[in-house]
Formats: sequence, C-alpha cells, structure tokens
Amino acid sequence: MKFTAPLIEGRLVKRYKRFFADVELPGGEVVTAHCANTGAMTGIKEQGLRVWLSKSDNPKRKLKYSWELVEADNTLIGALPARANEIAEEAVAADKIAELSGYAGLRREVKYGENSRIDLLLEDDVRPPCWVEVKNVHWMRAPGVAEFPDGVTSRGAKHLGELALKAEAGERAVQLFVVQRSDCQVLRPAEDIDPTYAEALRDAARRGVDVLAYGCDVTQEAITLVHKMRVETG
Repeated sequence: MKFTAPLIEGRLVKRYKRFFADVELPGGEVVTAHCANTGAMTGIKEQGLRVWLSKSDNPKRKLKYSWELVEADNTLIGALPARANEIAEEAVAADKIAELSGYAGLRREVKYGENSRIDLLLEDDVRPPCWVEVKNVHWMRAPGVAEFPDGVTSRGAKHLGELALKAEAGERAVQLFVVQRSDCQVLRPAEDIDPTYAEALRDAARRGVDVLAYGCDVTQEAITLVHKMRVETG
C-alpha cells in the first residue's frame, strides 16, 4: 500500500474526541488532523511522539490532514486501522499470504451473519468460499509481542462467533491480524484488557476458524505485509 503523496512530519500535541489530533508542524504551526481510529490507541497517542500526516486536496473536506503513521518503541507504526484492509487485499491479490492464495475472485464488504459485513470474501469454482475478517494491530507491551485488542471490543467477539458458524457450515473462515509494525514475531490476545474476546478467539479456533497474523514493513512511502507471525491464543 503506497502513499499517493509524500507524508508530512510533525509532533503530536494531543488526540481528543476520538477523531481529532492536533499536530505541530516543523515551522511551529499547529494543525488539526483527522484521526480515523476509534480505538484506544494505547501506546501511540502520547504527547510529543513523531507522527506523519497525509494531506488531501479535496475542497469538500473540513480537515485537510489525516494521521497516517507514528513512531513509538523506536519503530514506525501504521496509525490508521482502515489501511489494514487495503494492505490485506493487496497482499492477497499478490499471493503474499500463502494460506489465502489462488482464489479466482475477491469481494469486499459482503453481508453475512447478523448485520455484519465481511472484510474480504475469496471465491473459487473448485472450493468453498473463504470468509476473511481483518483486524488491525498496533500495540506492543513485551518486546516482539503484538497484542489485540487494546480496548474492549464486543463487536470483535461477535465477528469471531459469526466466522465460527461459517467454518461449522463447511466453508472456510479466517481471522487475519494485520500488525502494522515490523518489530513483532508473536500475536497474542490481550487477556487482561478483554477476556471475553480472548476466549472468543480460542473458541473460534476450536470450531475451525483459521487464525493468522502477519507483520508489516512500515516506511514513510508505503506499508507492506511481509512476514508471518506466530499466534499464541493461550
């Protein structure tokens, strides 16, 4: 996933009201950027962190800037969860995820379950459809260990239950964690943050859902899925 224009570096002043972030640019100007991340952003929202913004030329946008990257733990991290879907789709199309390669067709946001939409639906004439739920991950507490979620996510647990039903019906179901940082080798559920989600993940795996995690190479020019990670559900 390549950025369409050079990103603009700044320093985070504060993130507030979930969707807003004030950023000080090198010249001292403070701009308000769109923060398209509804999560807690644990570990990547501290004042003074280096951040990178994209700028839109769309005259209809109220906020011209969008928060894209942040530097924490001495590494670049993707701050925009929606990018995870783009990264995953691009990787599947390029056969970079061996477990999801070779499907003839790919559709996005297909309705399934109870008022849900699957992130990616892979289809083929000679095998069952593959339902892929993508989750963005940015958080690391212990060196090399990425954790999800960083806040309670009842919606995430609901999606796991819906995937499990697909697996039990004889179709393929995959929970794919896209870790938008390069310094992690293991993915674990954050049991202390959301024990319900952690148990839902284990239950889904027992019921036939494939649980995959891949880390990314993050630069100021692009974010690319590059390496498979070990998943430890506990």
